[in-house]
Amino acid sequence: MKHHLFTALAIISYTFIHITALADSIQPVNDKVKVYTFELKQDIMPAAWRLVKRAVEEAESKNADYIIIHMNTYGGMVNIADSIRTKLMKTKATTAVLIDNNAASAGALISIACDSIYMVDGASIGAATVVGGSGEQMPDKYQSYMRSTMRSTAETQGRDPKIAEAMVDDRIAIPGIVDSGFTLTFTTSEAIQHGYCEGKAANIEAVIAKLGVKEYELIKYQDNTLEKIIAFLLNPVVSGILMLLIIGGLYFELQTPGVGFPLIASITAAVLYFAPLYLEGLAENWEILVFIAGVILLIVEIFVLPGFGIAGISGIVLMVTGLTLSLIHNVAFDFSYTGFDEVAGALFRVTLTVLFGFVLFFFFGDNLFYNVLAKRIALTDTASSADGYTSHNMSYEILVGKTGITVTDLRPSGTVEIDNERYDVIADGEMINRNTPVKVLRMQGNYLVVGKA
Repeated sequence: MKHHLFTALAIISYTFIHITALADSIQPVNDKVKVYTFELKQDIMPAAWRLVKRAVEEAESKNADYIIIHMNTYGGMVNIADSIRTKLMKTKATTAVLIDNNAASAGALISIACDSIYMVDGASIGAATVVGGSGEQMPDKYQSYMRSTMRSTAETQGRDPKIAEAMVDDRIAIPGIVDSGFTLTFTTSEAIQHGYCEGKAANIEAVIAKLGVKEYELIKYQDNTLEKIIAFLLNPVVSGILMLLIIGGLYFELQTPGVGFPLIASITAAVLYFAPLYLEGLAENWEILVFIAGVILLIVEIFVLPGFGIAGISGIVLMVTGLTLSLIHNVAFDFSYTGFDEVAGALFRVTLTVLFGFVLFFFFGDNLFYNVLAKRIALTDTASSADGYTSHNMSYEILVGKTGITVTDLRPSGTVEIDNERYDVIADGEMINRNTPVKVLRMQGNYLVVGKA
């Protein structure tokens, strides 16, 4: 009897333990489908690739079931569009796009890469011919690549590849759809009729409904802090101010060597100018190096070579070139995708800012640098003898108005001899050669400012 009782208790205990373990392993089930959405309403440039890459990876990290793109774009760079296409086709989530107005050129390729396409009334998709910055068609090697990419993408997604090819090549004729000599572009109703759109939808919620999803959690992409900072720094007004700070910092550092603050300000402004352009895919490494080479040549001209000649002019040209090329899309000096107007506009913008900077700092430099703000940054208080302080530099004040002779070239700083004593000085505006009579004009910080006597 005891044996049977023990066996029964053992069976009950074993069953209880396994039921408890099974219950612990069961987690609450979230029946809601996760839908991740983001907007792609910009030119298809490196910034768009960075956006899509981050959005898709974030959607995957949240185990999203659907990724829906809200699109309105006239296109952009083919290689960027191809990267986006590949990213979308490799994700495990079901992808869809809502074309709000336009999906032209590179936008058409990205749309076709999605599992389903929806369009608002009055939208269009197509016109994927590769063109340059001025709107002219690029050579056939570019068109051939785009035709192949469009065709293979359409085949993968179960769409008519011939139609995709006709969106690129105006030589392709499809009876009842497009004649030879016309690049194919579909309206919303035409895209639905020919299998390039699953239906009309007014907004993202309508797309979700057409996908058959009822209970869902909608997750929207949010710009991070980095994206907001980049957008701010790319503002033309901000970039113009940064250029002025670059020039002003260099000017004041060369005028008052050793101060340090102007040079730090110039370097900081240069980093803030080039960094967002580099992240946007505009500024290349070699373009930044061209700018740096220009700065080096300008410094060599001032401190090593007399006068203002080839090195100085070359330095300014290289600086302007680096600043300009960093603003536009180009491959080396190939501006096929940019166009003359954009190149001329960037050059005019940089040249005007640089000229304005040089004029501003040359004529008003002293007042700008030694204003109230600068005095709060630099140590400018006078330590008088009445307060118990003594300083050798106090004797400099009695030298104002005296004449002497340069011991070294002033480029612009150097040494002069006055009353058989040598002093560190700065030339006022122009370079002064060795053994030239000079006159002390004023004191500036811990330096005497001199001019030709």
